[in-house]
Amino acid sequence: MMKKIPTISESEWEVLKVLWKKAPLTANEIISTLAVETDWKPKTVRTLLDRLTKKEVIGVHRDQRVYTFYPLYSQDECQRAKAKSFVKRFYDGTLQSMLVQFIQDEDLSENEIRELRSILDKKENKK
Repeated sequence: MMKKIPTISESEWEVLKVLWKKAPLTANEIISTLAVETDWKPKTVRTLLDRLTKKEVIGVHRDQRVYTFYPLYSQDECQRAKAKSFVKRFYDGTLQSMLVQFIQDEDLSENEIRELRSILDKKENKK
């Protein structure tokens, strides 16, 4: 069984996105990358790195003079955990309720409808 992924805040998620694109990275490289997208101070980013390390979501290479950080979970693993948490919190764990709401509320193109049908057909055929 896979280890449960800890809860990741929106700010922590931004740090992880940087690491998923290119890891390992130093704290300064992460700070520089996030400076383009946010107005966070370096201390804020270092705090987020510390939190993610304590949660064991990211790892640290300490064998070098400058520490480098790397993700311990893939982006896909974290997205799946976040999606499950979302469905549980807002739809009482019922995926069907969420899907019905999104499908009814969104204007879907013919191509999107075909793609959804294809996904459902593949899922049905696996059973």
